Amino acid sequence: MDNIYRTIHRYGEDEIIINKSRFIGYAMPINSEEEALDFIEKIKTKHRDATHNVYAYVLGKNSNIQRFSDDGEPSGTAGIPTLEVIKKEDLRNIVVVVTRYFGGIKLGSGGLIRAYTRGAKIALDSGIIIEKVLHHKLKIRINYTLYGMIENYLITNGILIEDIVYDDAVNIYVYIKFSEADYFIKTITDLTSGDSSIEYIDEKYLSMKNNKLVK
Repeated sequence: MDNIYRTIHRYGEDEIIINKSRFIGYAMPINSEEEALDFIEKIKTKHRDATHNVYAYVLGKNSNIQRFSDDGEPSGTAGIPTLEVIKKEDLRNIVVVVTRYFGGIKLGSGGLIRAYTRGAKIALDSGIIIEKVLHHKLKIRINYTLYGMIENYLITNGILIEDIVYDDAVNIYVYIKFSEADYFIKTITDLTSGDSSIEYIDEKYLSMKNNKLVK
């Protein structure tokens, strides 16, 4: 399991007009090839009257699944440029569809490549390019006399606090980057002089941009 990879945060959609042709870019994060194909079919159904519905998607831990279609455009002018935008941004687990309504003016091979490149890029930008960062969810259990100090440490260091549960002790649920978990546990143990317990609860990818959580 990779500690980090790049994708988009959500569904994205945007459009541009180029020489009277309308290009609508769609992007969607996915977890399987089936999801990619379902999304492509959904867009094709929505735009049955479109001149072309070009697509590309990239999947897998090593981006080993890569597919594209020119959907009737001249070979190499649509599907590959769309795929190259995804690859240039180093994204995976994503599908992009660029729908074209022909406006009566031929764009030529170079014009088509530029148009589909732009259509894919605006879709990705609309979906917000982010990093998926693997985090450990930890439960810190401490007594009330230590709570103020630990809370201050967590806030000062920008630790993601999911929840705090109060019973006969304080239970703080936090998310820590996979790569920083060992150091974090040692720090909490040292700060509390060992008077704390830390339990691994789960692992989860969180969406991050510029080291900040994207909700």
